[in-house]
Amino acid sequence: MEFEVNGARRAVDVDDDPAAVEVVRDRLGLTGTKLVCSGGVCGACTIQVDGEPRVSCLTPAVSLAGRRVTTVEGLSGHPVTRAFAGEDALQCGYCTPGFVVEAAAFFERWRAGHGRSRPGREQIADALAGHLCRCGAYEGILRAVAAACAGDYDTMPTGGEAPGVPRAEAPEKVDGSARYTTDLRPEGLLEGVIIRSPHAHAHVRSLEAGEHPLVPLLPPDGVVRYVGQPVAAVAAPDRAAAREAAARVRVDYEVLEAALDAGRVRAGEGPLVYEDKAARKRAPGSGETPQLVPARWRGNLRGPSAMSKRPATAVRRILDSRARNPERVVEGVFTTAAQTHTPLEPHACLAQWVDGTLHLEVSTQSVKQVAQLAAERFGVPAGQVVARAVHVGGGFGCKMGLTSDVVAAVELARLHGAPVRVVLDRDEELVDGGYRPGTRIRLAMAADAEGRLSALAMDADTDGGVAVGGTVAALARFVYGKAPRRLRDFDTVTHKPPGAPFRGPGGPTMCWALEQAVDEMAHRLGQDPIALRRRWDGNPKRHALYDWAAALPVWSDGPRGGTGRFRRGVGVAAANWLYFLDPVTEVELTVEDGTVVARCAVQDMGTGSRTVLRRAVAAGLGVPEARVRAEVGHSDTVHGPTSGGSRTTPSIVPAAADAAVRLRDALGGGEVAARLDSAHGVRVTGRRPRDRRGFATPFTLGGVAIGRGFTGSVQVAEVEVDTRLGRIRPLRVWSGVAAGRIHEDRLARSQCEGAVIQGVGYALFEERRTDPVTGRVLTENLEDYRIPGIGDTPEITVHFHQEGFEHVPGGGVGLGEIATLPTAACLANAVHDATGWRPYDMPIRPDRLLEGLGT
Repeated sequence: MEFEVNGARRAVDVDDDPAAVEVVRDRLGLTGTKLVCSGGVCGACTIQVDGEPRVSCLTPAVSLAGRRVTTVEGLSGHPVTRAFAGEDALQCGYCTPGFVVEAAAFFERWRAGHGRSRPGREQIADALAGHLCRCGAYEGILRAVAAACAGDYDTMPTGGEAPGVPRAEAPEKVDGSARYTTDLRPEGLLEGVIIRSPHAHAHVRSLEAGEHPLVPLLPPDGVVRYVGQPVAAVAAPDRAAAREAAARVRVDYEVLEAALDAGRVRAGEGPLVYEDKAARKRAPGSGETPQLVPARWRGNLRGPSAMSKRPATAVRRILDSRARNPERVVEGVFTTAAQTHTPLEPHACLAQWVDGTLHLEVSTQSVKQVAQLAAERFGVPAGQVVARAVHVGGGFGCKMGLTSDVVAAVELARLHGAPVRVVLDRDEELVDGGYRPGTRIRLAMAADAEGRLSALAMDADTDGGVAVGGTVAALARFVYGKAPRRLRDFDTVTHKPPGAPFRGPGGPTMCWALEQAVDEMAHRLGQDPIALRRRWDGNPKRHALYDWAAALPVWSDGPRGGTGRFRRGVGVAAANWLYFLDPVTEVELTVEDGTVVARCAVQDMGTGSRTVLRRAVAAGLGVPEARVRAEVGHSDTVHGPTSGGSRTTPSIVPAAADAAVRLRDALGGGEVAARLDSAHGVRVTGRRPRDRRGFATPFTLGGVAIGRGFTGSVQVAEVEVDTRLGRIRPLRVWSGVAAGRIHEDRLARSQCEGAVIQGVGYALFEERRTDPVTGRVLTENLEDYRIPGIGDTPEITVHFHQEGFEHVPGGGVGLGEIATLPTAACLANAVHDATGWRPYDMPIRPDRLLEGLGT
């Protein structure tokens, strides 16, 4: 078959009837076109055929014969690509090529009909409705498309790309040249496939591979504990052949009774998930510190782990208030569904052994940790494992540590003596890629006669499947003063896939219950919800945010609620989060041919660490950014932090500043730029200095320390509720964040906007569902598991309060997690404001809303 691709005639063999995406990516090497959902839902694989956008995963390659095909690589230099880079309309960049291709087609249509006028949000959203961005970079995308259509990027600036592009790697991501793990195809590559258990609980008696050798992936006891658990892996020259080989593997299962109903488990019913202490120790963690606080096991229940303050007093006060002043007691049972991470680049690893050294190309948030754990797991000296993660297509907490794709790829590469790549399909990602556990929270709160918080009790039951370590109630220890409180966390262990840390583990879940209770208390006491929070909250950083929120016109505008079909409501919620850092972070600076190369074993999954590092070094040296290049994602350089716990920026910026001082000294001081051309080979290493007054913890755990002070967030949301159809439309969200100095304003705003979008998904749409009989995950595709699209995006205003962290070198800390914590509760309070109905169960589905309203 012959056709034209980006202006060149190409011929390919399509006798095996491939999809267009396979031809474009694998046979033509145009990897800017991404395969994500395989179902035409996400838009990442969009190409243009004779100028019209098409999803290439559903387009037969044979239909391209004689046609003109344009991929993202063919749009380099287009006004839309320049606008995406200039307006920072991306984060991880994995979905970006698909958006660019679709937006370029819209640009041509718009210009033909409207000239250089600026399209509105709804017009752009309608055009891009078939595309998903899990990072939530929609606000930037809306800005970019509008700016491109209006002519702001028509002229190519002298010297190529416009100066001042907010994100260092943006040009590579918008033109499709950025290479992710899923895009790499070395000579002799084999594709690996993981064989997974179809049973929720079984003992594997035997494995028979047939003609293809396999590697087992079972735990030591040979027991599988959830549907989708890895059992073995095989490899073949292509994915189709690997699947055929996997289908021929014979697994003899002794099927066992499974514990699948959390309610029955809480009642002490059902078979054990972990039969003994040794098995329990192998339980994965659903939080960032899974078993830091010891807890007792009783069958399939673990807990309580407690972070209480004067718990007996708290219980006594609540019981007394319930008897004497019930109007000052708020009680309720709040539930949350599991929220799946589903980064658009799935878990992926390419492994190969070269002269005894293990080389890993891996989509990970922890490149240094992966190398260390791999050395331990596979018995290799630490210096003989090199992990790379140059571009990472999102993570949100699920891509940390030695995941099953890494283990399978390494074992298969050793078995075959060839490079092996293991990439999870979308259904595998949605089944076994990680999720924020579902919870059941029992809360009671009492206020005294003066309207002060008197006592708080919270019991949180976390259902993270076979994982443990829920820390939901524990986080309520750090908010709203020092009132007595009983805070207990329990794990309900079931035969379901393991949960994993997800952007502020436990935080959005805790806020869902606590912030609605505070809102309800304000109504009970007849007080303004912002004023009550300000009164209860002694943190001066959040006081500044409360003042900002109270001054918003939407807070005092009226009327709200009403009795019509469409009702408007405004809600508020607040949150805090600990300040984490990696205190042993280093940054190495080397002068190479007049350029300063900054190296650190950190990774960039769309959070901007590459850009932050580059600019911190340039600012410290007083040289133009063009004289600095940042190299991240290599484990074999100086120590860098894991991208989790909002620890990256407060770890690398001070280390970069220290490295800049050391390089200045090494070059003799004065103006650095003039000396770089003659300083080839000069190398220094900077280290992260201690904070003034030290850290809150005298030790590190897993490469993380806790610093002094809490970040804060106050959000205000306006919603429209359709009381006939039960639909909730977020109209606007104001997000106030107190995290000290903002090092990169545009990138920080993008992070906060994306955090709000993920909070909207948590509140309104996302619900991981499991068959109660078989344990199979039912929401195994992006049609059934609904994440927010660009049309679900409210107008988002971000406000930064930049004081309060002066004791931190650089003056700022991380904000990726604090920015998402209050969103779901904020929307719930807005729904209550609009309708008078309090949503206790999340997501706030239409059926729940209509039932609550009695319609």
